[in-house]
Amino acid sequence: MSVRRTLGRCPADNEAQEGCGIPWGVTVQPFAATDELKRPPEQGDRGEALPRCDSCWAYLNSFCEIDKWAWTCALCGQLIAFSEEEAARYWQSSSPRPEVLSSFIDVELDDDNEDNPVDDFQARPVFVAAVDLSASEEFLELVKSSLLAALEALNAGALFGLITFSHKIGLYDVQGPVPVVKYVSIPPDMDGKLPVDLDMVMPLPAFLAPVENNKEHIAAALETLRPTSSWERATAAGQGVEGVSMGGRGFGVAMDALINYLGPEYGVTFAMARVFAFLSGPPDYGAGQLDTRRYGEQYSSKGEDADKALLPPQTSYYKDLAAQAVLAGVCVDLFAVTNEYTNLASLKYLSIESGGGLLLYSSTEEATLPQDLYRMLNRPYAFGCILRVRTSTEFKAATAYGHYFPDPEYDNVQRIICCDQFATYAFDFEFNSSSGFTRNMETPPILQMAFQYSILVPRDGGTNTSQANGNPSNVPVSSGSQAYVVKRRLRLRTLQMDVAANFTELYESADTEVILAVLTHKIVRASLDEGVKEARALLHDWLVILTAQYNDYCKLAQFEQPSTHSRLDVAFSGCPQLQALPRLIFALLRNQLLRSHEEGVHPDHRIYLQCLFSALEPSFLLRAVYPVLSSFETLDRRAYPRHSLSRAALMVNGSPIYVLDAFTTLIVYYSPTADPALPFPPPQN
Repeated sequence: MSVRRTLGRCPADNEAQEGCGIPWGVTVQPFAATDELKRPPEQGDRGEALPRCDSCWAYLNSFCEIDKWAWTCALCGQLIAFSEEEAARYWQSSSPRPEVLSSFIDVELDDDNEDNPVDDFQARPVFVAAVDLSASEEFLELVKSSLLAALEALNAGALFGLITFSHKIGLYDVQGPVPVVKYVSIPPDMDGKLPVDLDMVMPLPAFLAPVENNKEHIAAALETLRPTSSWERATAAGQGVEGVSMGGRGFGVAMDALINYLGPEYGVTFAMARVFAFLSGPPDYGAGQLDTRRYGEQYSSKGEDADKALLPPQTSYYKDLAAQAVLAGVCVDLFAVTNEYTNLASLKYLSIESGGGLLLYSSTEEATLPQDLYRMLNRPYAFGCILRVRTSTEFKAATAYGHYFPDPEYDNVQRIICCDQFATYAFDFEFNSSSGFTRNMETPPILQMAFQYSILVPRDGGTNTSQANGNPSNVPVSSGSQAYVVKRRLRLRTLQMDVAANFTELYESADTEVILAVLTHKIVRASLDEGVKEARALLHDWLVILTAQYNDYCKLAQFEQPSTHSRLDVAFSGCPQLQALPRLIFALLRNQLLRSHEEGVHPDHRIYLQCLFSALEPSFLLRAVYPVLSSFETLDRRAYPRHSLSRAALMVNGSPIYVLDAFTTLIVYYSPTADPALPFPPPQN
């Protein structure tokens, strides 16, 4: 679990927090294998027996004072008595417990059901591909190749299902040499439901096929996928072929039925369920259909703010569907391959709130969908996750950011259906009173992150490192079905922080990568609430205010004097930790995330960037906002690892090969001085 702070030292009080101009917060990668200093956690067992504070419910940790019969909570100062068993464990034991040795621990939680016999479906991950047939041949070929790549990444023991949607839903039984397909028509009404539940059409045991025994059958079923003809769609929509809008993409009804199908209502509980939804355009048929004509209307409008009008969701249908998915334990990843307006502003909630991802490709020719899906499935992952933030009494987590579903009952609790090691969340802090930490300077502030999660472990093997990180795909298996057990674990990261005595200590402890990440989360939320123009203005004003406050503190600014501007330090030359900020803010302002609609930024692409940037860890986000430019003398010998992104720097360099890494895009450029014998296109490595 990596926890990175915008400020290495905490502001002393409200005045210091507001006066320094830097946001006070953290980014968290709860499932990262190491902490921010690359240290692994201390491993342990019996996590359910960890003592907890009676007052704030924090866990005992290495910063607590431990006596023979009691311990003092480091967060709230409460004295808690040990039970006899706990006293023996912490006072009389010859070997110290992990929670006493380290501030970063990962402990197993006992499961009473672990040794009980289970049916063939329990403790098995489920993956379902939902494929849009209201699409082109090129789209389906891309989806087929992507799913074939996904099958290679799925671990033995996984269950796979295939469902298609257009004006009807198709359920595939792929457990035989010839795939069997059963169809259910989708009602065209905006509030229509399927006439029959999917479990009545095909029982789940027939729909979900063990991957290790049915790869060839699944591949054969994929080859049968064909686009729905325009005649079929027009007939289903009750219109002629010459109609302006034929309809035929019943995505909303299909997702609603599929989530209910995979939910626990029918007595089957899976280890996890993950849906890969492939979409070639906007849902335009049945419940959940979206009106995409407003894009053209707003684009031609001169009197309305198109950026503000196209960012909010058109309907709450998919947000409500996400809540159902969370309750059912279903994670939805949405892959949209289209260059037409699809209204991702409405669709995004189904993916990001269920713990999934949203990826947008503008064309089938340039889409990297097979590679992206393979990498996604090949990463370690956890499921059924709960992230909880606790702080000492003087401050609290004010706002949480990231792809999660807020717990409806408890504050500062985030539910995450599926989480890999790169998934990142952010929190900003505020004081509970204006006095901050000044009333009790002897007790340092404490932050505790608790992350409870599940992983799959082979039943006949121990928990090695890769399995503990949630990815059993590299474990050797027999030709038969691999049996797994679900292991519930608790990961705790407790930080004791210093309080800054002055602004100098705050500025010198600043981390610009984390500052950029927290600012990006704030700006994304501001653009959704107030529009892109207002978000740009807020970001610009933040940098101006930070510069003014820095110069005021350094006694460089006397704002009553007309000559003040000539003495201002706008480059933060006196503080190396802040010098990158003006350039990073300029890059963020020029990013398509914040460029105006009139500059040609597609609203769906903006939503995609919002979802992408909201999930990236700070170093990846920095690369996406401010790309890394390096140069090479030959294909194998680097000239400079990093150049300034300025034309002048390139003109004086003269290297023959340049590589620009913008996270989602790699550009290789051969300059005129490059050897004509260099291979083109450049080699992959």
